[in-house]
Order: sequence, then C-alpha cells, then structure tokens
Amino acid sequence: METTRRWRFGVNRWIVLGIVILMVIGVNLVSPVMPHIQVAPEPLSGTVTLPVIGPVFLSNTTTTNILVVLVVILLAYLVKRAIERGEMVPSGVIVPGMEMLVEVLYNMTETTTGAKWARRIFPWFATLLIYILVANLVRLTPIFETFGLLHHAEEGGHAVATVLGLPTVINQPGEWTVVPFFRGLATDLNFTVALALLSVIFTQVYGFQALGGKYLVKFFNFTTFFKKPFFGAIDFAVGLLELISQFALILSYSFRLFGNIFAGTVLTAVVIFLVPVFVPSVVMLLEFAIGMIQAFVFGMLTMVFMSQAVTGHGEEAHA
Repeated sequence: METTRRWRFGVNRWIVLGIVILMVIGVNLVSPVMPHIQVAPEPLSGTVTLPVIGPVFLSNTTTTNILVVLVVILLAYLVKRAIERGEMVPSGVIVPGMEMLVEVLYNMTETTTGAKWARRIFPWFATLLIYILVANLVRLTPIFETFGLLHHAEEGGHAVATVLGLPTVINQPGEWTVVPFFRGLATDLNFTVALALLSVIFTQVYGFQALGGKYLVKFFNFTTFFKKPFFGAIDFAVGLLELISQFALILSYSFRLFGNIFAGTVLTAVVIFLVPVFVPSVVMLLEFAIGMIQAFVFGMLTMVFMSQAVTGHGEEAHA
C-alpha cells in the first residue's frame, strides 16, 4: 500500500518566513535611505601625516581587509584542525567545501601548467582566488554599508531620529550622512591595483626562474632579425606589443574587478532604495554569482599567464 508523504513546514521555511516578515516590518518602520556613493573609500579616523609616506588614515576598506584576513585565517584553522584530527569525512559544510575547492583548483592548475610548475603556481592561484572570493562574499552580509559613523554631509544629507534606541538616518532632508564601518573591499581601486601588480610582477619572476635570460626574448626578439629581416622585424614588433600588454594587464586586472563589484554595490543600493521588498534579494543573488565569477576570472587569468611565462617561446619551446 502506497503511503502519501505529508508536506511539512520545515525549520528552514520558518526562518525564510521570519526574514520576510522582519523585512516588511523594517521597511515600514524605517524607510530605506539612499546611501552616499563615492569612488574613494571613506576615512573613519583623522589623518596622520608620516614622513615619506604622506597622509595616512583608517578607511572603511581597511577595516574590511582586516575582517577578510580574519575570515581566511579562520577557514585555514578549521581545515588544519580537521586534518590534525585525522577525519576521513569532516563534518559540517565549510571544511569539506574547502577541501573540494582546493582539490579542484590544484587539478586545474596541474592540467594547465603541468606537474613541474603546479606546486609553484598553485599557491598564488589559490590564494588570490580564495582571498578575492571571501572579500566579494562577505560584503553581502548585513553589516556592510549599514552601520557607521554620523558625519556632517556637504550636500544631500538626511535627518537623524532615534529608532530602537539607536540614532538612525531617516528618509528626510537633513545635514547628516553615514560613513559605514565596512565597505566592499574590491570597491577600493587601491586594493585591485595592488593585486594586479602582485600578479603581473610574480608572473615575470616565474618567467625568469624558468627560462633565465632567454625570457627577455619574449619582449625583445632579435633571433631572426638578421637572418630574415622582414620576419625578424615582425617578430620584434610582436615582442614590443607583448611588453605593452604586460602593462595593459595591470589596468585590465584592476578595472575589471573594481568595475564589476563597484557597479554591483551601486545597483544594490539603488534597488533597495526604490523597491525595498523582495526585489533586492534577487539582486543579492546576482551579486553572489558575480562575486564568485570575478574571483575565478582573476585567479584563472593569473594562473594562465604564469603558465605561459614558464613556457619557452619560439625556438626555446621547440627545444
């Protein structure tokens, strides 16, 4: 006799329903306020001028960077503890997920670069990817762009009222704005440029380690200049274009990651302000996917260019 399975309203569904109810109550209690949007990170402290370095201050992307580093360290600690315990099948979701991710990334690196250089390139590839991935995903948590310091606004400020015992900006004209404690790390161009410089510089380092002085032939190719002048001139021009492309990579790496994440932050803020219920959830899911894709693209490109750098060019490759 076939038994029918009764539909049960599980705990997860109650959590989702509770979040929806709180969202509706919160929107009616405090109308969403359009945040102040600017490209440069906002300072959370006063400026201190240091010799040589110049003005230094604590920005809200610096606090985010500290948070991201702590999260990465925590993930590494959880995996290390599971290995030390000798767990064949680690419990939970985080440790098995990290093990699966690392295994997939290493196999991908070995397939692309070969076994010889996989152990050298993999740490850079995996570190960049996981670091950017964590930075892109933690910015979707509620603590980002929500809590901060009240500052006088030069223009477009809001009024402040006490809500649940806390001073809160409300959707009325005033003279205040909020400088959030945490802001998306990749929305700071300094962060993306720093990662791009690391990626490009160490790509050249691995190229010199693999090929020595012959690596310069990639950029200054005189090998056929006198034997076959016409084709030699073409090879020399191609080498110069390759040199220019290395500098272009810095811009490409930096602005691809910065542009996608900053645009997503602005889009999310606008949608929350215009349509505060349900629709922002769809945008957040889109941002979740974009954050993972951008981390993968940055890491994958670094790994591919490092793989090309350690491979011989022209006659060296055939040898």
